[in-house]
Amino acid sequence: MNTSFNHIQSIYWVFTQLCNDDCDHCYNDSSPFGKRISKADCMQIIENLPEKVGRLILSGGEPLADIKLLYAILDKVREKYGDTIQIMLQTNGDLLNTEKLQILIEKGVQRFDIASIDRYHKKAGGRLIELADIFESCGVIGTEKDPLIEGGHYLAENPLSWGYWGASEDMWLGGNWARGKAYKNDIWLQNPDHNFCTILSGARNFLGGYDDIPQEISIQLWRINPCCPGTHFPMGDARKQKVADVLEKASKSTIFKMLNEGNPLKMGISLGVSEEEAKSKNDEFKNICLYCDYFLKCHKDEIFDENGVK
Repeated sequence: MNTSFNHIQSIYWVFTQLCNDDCDHCYNDSSPFGKRISKADCMQIIENLPEKVGRLILSGGEPLADIKLLYAILDKVREKYGDTIQIMLQTNGDLLNTEKLQILIEKGVQRFDIASIDRYHKKAGGRLIELADIFESCGVIGTEKDPLIEGGHYLAENPLSWGYWGASEDMWLGGNWARGKAYKNDIWLQNPDHNFCTILSGARNFLGGYDDIPQEISIQLWRINPCCPGTHFPMGDARKQKVADVLEKASKSTIFKMLNEGNPLKMGISLGVSEEEAKSKNDEFKNICLYCDYFLKCHKDEIFDENGVK
């Protein structure tokens, strides 16, 4: 596990929950009425990011639905990091055109991921050919390789690329987190044996120490999380706290060390909750995210104060 967090490999930042779509399986309640934060808040969050960030993934919501804010964020990121950071953008592609793509490239975006090529989104993947033409016209290479999994040098070797994926019965719909509209619409994965903590979007390696998946944290608007689903209480507030300081605090917590190892059922051992007790409760909830919520709520005062992790 890392001891200093002034350098982090990957940050996944949902800077807006505003979206042109309103998908039933959205884990963070994004919609045309989704939550937003101010430009001032976003600028302060960037100030509070670590001194060095390998890659920043900007997502939503739909980033292009909040395009003025997206442009301002890209300008501020370039001002802070120059060319030392890799920038990725996740978008449903509905609002993308050649003019916007050219501006995004000029502002430093290197990788574009279209996250809507399935029947559950508004366009149901119907723009894929049109998007391919738009990318080709701007010199953006199409590839199915995942720049996160393929290793830290992928974007340096492929400075402009795009790919696509979408929801399926196995993942993002049938395999969804018990969060947001997926939970409200009862389409979350009810399988207590599936450990979200071990996958890239989960908490494993958010504090570092492993080399098989990137060290990645998630910021949901301003909430600093060890995973994309987000813990019930955030580790801290990126508007008010240095992200590196928040992670350093978490690294001293036995509970968050267990999440970093991908072992949420062992979170409570130091507090007298055995792994057997945790497994029984997890079986009852049928989803590891719901067990994590339950555990953190039960032990809030021992783990968190008004600023997040004690």
